[in-house]
Amino acid sequence: MPPQVGNEGGNLLSYAVVAAVAVAVLAGGIINLKPFHTVPEGHVGMYWRFGALLPTYSEPGLHMHWPLITSIAFIQVTMQTDTVRDIPCGTSGGVTIYFDKIEVVNLLNKSSAVKTVREYGPSYDKLWIFDKIHHQINQFCSKHSLREVYIEQFDTLDEALAEALQSACDAYSTGIRVISIRVTKPRISESLRANFEAVEANKAMLLSVQQEQLVLQKKEETSRMQERIRAEKAAEVAQIDAQRAANVSRIQESQKTAEEEARANRAAMVSRITQEMKTLEKLGEAERARVDLEMLINRTRTEAMLRLEVERNSSETFQMRLTPQFLQYTLITAFSQALSNNTKMIFGEKIPQTFVNFMKAATGEMEGFAGLGQLLATQQQQQQQQPSNTP
Repeated sequence: MPPQVGNEGGNLLSYAVVAAVAVAVLAGGIINLKPFHTVPEGHVGMYWRFGALLPTYSEPGLHMHWPLITSIAFIQVTMQTDTVRDIPCGTSGGVTIYFDKIEVVNLLNKSSAVKTVREYGPSYDKLWIFDKIHHQINQFCSKHSLREVYIEQFDTLDEALAEALQSACDAYSTGIRVISIRVTKPRISESLRANFEAVEANKAMLLSVQQEQLVLQKKEETSRMQERIRAEKAAEVAQIDAQRAANVSRIQESQKTAEEEARANRAAMVSRITQEMKTLEKLGEAERARVDLEMLINRTRTEAMLRLEVERNSSETFQMRLTPQFLQYTLITAFSQALSNNTKMIFGEKIPQTFVNFMKAATGEMEGFAGLGQLLATQQQQQQQQPSNTP
């Protein structure tokens, strides 16, 4: 029996058609399950897989997740405003009022987002913002009267709420930062509002009267102050005039004293200069006398030295002339002159000896000088003792 080729080809075609239909159905199912999602700007994507929160988050943009087993929540991590409405408030006096709206501007730290969502859920702000506002408003109203809540303490309410919320968030490390709180005026009944308006009108009237009284008081004070200022100005002017007169008198006295001191100094200077001139003159005279004395001493010394030099030269010259020939010549001349001047002749036994000595001296025998000298000395003594006899 031949093979049935046509039947096998039909089976393959039917299998291909079934596979294509299955793929198309699967693709359509996946597309219908929407496995892609987009995280908006200013948010982070939180994922729960089989009910458990994953420890990571996704940044803004297109992301993919597993359908059917993964759920997604977008948590805002930029500045946001939570509005709490219709908040009842019971004052310490038993009056109930309502705050129509309280706006809380807050910011969740991105690094604390996973921890905060895990502990308090995606609606963490209901616990920490909405419920806390109700609690803090009730706490505040229960401690204050209607007048304090509505008028006197109303301007501090926003700061008190912000401080209380931030303290509670920091105590549990929620990562929530309270930026600011805006509180609207509480809603009260018409009768209370009319009462407050009457009170405010009376207060305004009283304030106006007080302001008028204050204005009058200020005018009176201004008038007294002006009078005091004028009196003080007059006193200051008088004091300035007196001070100026005293200064002028003191300046004149100082000038007189300065002039007297200048004259005294001038006289003392003149006296000192005169004394110095006299002293200089005396010193000049003494210097001149000293110079004259030095000149006289120098001149006397010079003359003495000249005389000494002359005598030394004469002595040297005389020593040079003391030769035997000069002595013979001098002796002969002196003896001849003595004989010519002696008009008295004396004879005796020693006369020949005198001539003998003279001849010895004349001939160069030096021994004869001694006898000749004695002879001349004897003749001179005789001439002095006896008067001369003329021939």
